[in-house]
Amino acid sequence: MSQNQTQRPAANKGHVLVVDDEQHVRRVLEVMLQRQGYGVETAGGGGEALEKFAADVFDVVILDLKMPDIDGITVLGHLRQLDPDQTVIMITAYASVDTALAAMKQGAFDYVGKPFKEDEILLVLEKAMERRRIIADNRRLRSEVASRYDFGNIIGAGPAMQKVFAVLRKVAGTMATVLISGESGTGKELVARAIHYNSPRGQRPFVAVNCAAIPATLIESELFGAAKGAYTGADRSRQGLFEEADGSSLFLDEIGELPLDVQAKLLRALQEGEIRRVGESAPRKVDIRIIAATNRDLAAEAQSGGFRQDLFYRLSVIPIHLPPLRQRPEDVPLLARHFLDKAAARHGLGQKRLDARALEILAAAELPGNVRELENIIEQAVVMSDGPLIGPDDLPASLTAQAGGLRVSVPPDEFDLKKVLKLVCAQAEKQVIGRALEACQGNRTRASQMLGLSRRALITKIQDLGL
Repeated sequence: MSQNQTQRPAANKGHVLVVDDEQHVRRVLEVMLQRQGYGVETAGGGGEALEKFAADVFDVVILDLKMPDIDGITVLGHLRQLDPDQTVIMITAYASVDTALAAMKQGAFDYVGKPFKEDEILLVLEKAMERRRIIADNRRLRSEVASRYDFGNIIGAGPAMQKVFAVLRKVAGTMATVLISGESGTGKELVARAIHYNSPRGQRPFVAVNCAAIPATLIESELFGAAKGAYTGADRSRQGLFEEADGSSLFLDEIGELPLDVQAKLLRALQEGEIRRVGESAPRKVDIRIIAATNRDLAAEAQSGGFRQDLFYRLSVIPIHLPPLRQRPEDVPLLARHFLDKAAARHGLGQKRLDARALEILAAAELPGNVRELENIIEQAVVMSDGPLIGPDDLPASLTAQAGGLRVSVPPDEFDLKKVLKLVCAQAEKQVIGRALEACQGNRTRASQMLGLSRRALITKIQDLGL
């Protein structure tokens, strides 16, 4: 270690910076805390404290309020600017309610008057360290959540999902209201969370509610809160989800299930940025971003009167449609491998893989539960399979029965019959040749005889079809 480097004291319980202009106070605290297992550094004034703080990381700062160069309140303000989560304990011989309030208002964790008792300051420090640990845990969890919901973790290589990704990247950093549509199991909540955690509000909690899961008689109070006595059993006032999500994002899943009268109040909340608790007349301001989702055709329902048209337009500022799995078969192998690795790791079963026939069956399967159903199928196969290779026998019997015939898919926006027939024929040809090669264990001569083709013609088709 060079002469210019300072060796940090061993700090089993934490690293503390003691700032006081009185040398004997610094020494008393240093000895006391080191005896308890803390690593301690000291500073004789505000300027020195700020220099040490800029050069190192401290779990807790114990800061004197009255110092000749820079007073403690000013130093506290600088510390909080450098690290808004920094935990600071103020100490002073000039204790008063006003100074205590001023320090707490500036963000001090607690306040201890001089002369202090050893057990008093150790108790406050222990609580401060616990707060620091909670802050560190929250930072780690926020980082893990942000990583989990990174757009790169939403799987989809086909054109349908690439369009979705393009919209997500543009909308995440804005305050625009988003309406996500798609069948059950297509990943609407995953997309909603990705939007939130990749937005400026991503450090705040993501608040979600399934509108279909709450009885119609309770949904208004769940969303907007209720005053004491607003209804039978309301023995105290309570906030609703709008207030809970203030400053963050509120995800309204299955929004098409909201009763029409609640839809009117939701519209007002979106337009005015304020809500009224049930039983209260005074409005309350809220700052939230709404992300809604539905598996229904809200545009059609808005036209027929089943859903408020004005609310539909207010919600669908940015519409995002998630295609069902049957319209993105090219993504099935990617999703299946992702879920396989995830399930194997969760259950501690080591590496597993799907054989070609199992992947073919999954890609051709009719899965009304979409991505969610695929994940459940893969997890079941991972748990129940005996070896590292998952084959057709490890999949549900209903899927292997489905796979007896050929399966083809047609883009939903393609209506040119010649193009559709060409696409269907190419898919069928690829499946039949693939099965013939599998039955002949890759022997092209035998496969060509089975297919009624010359060996050269078969090789050309294998190359053309990417087999």
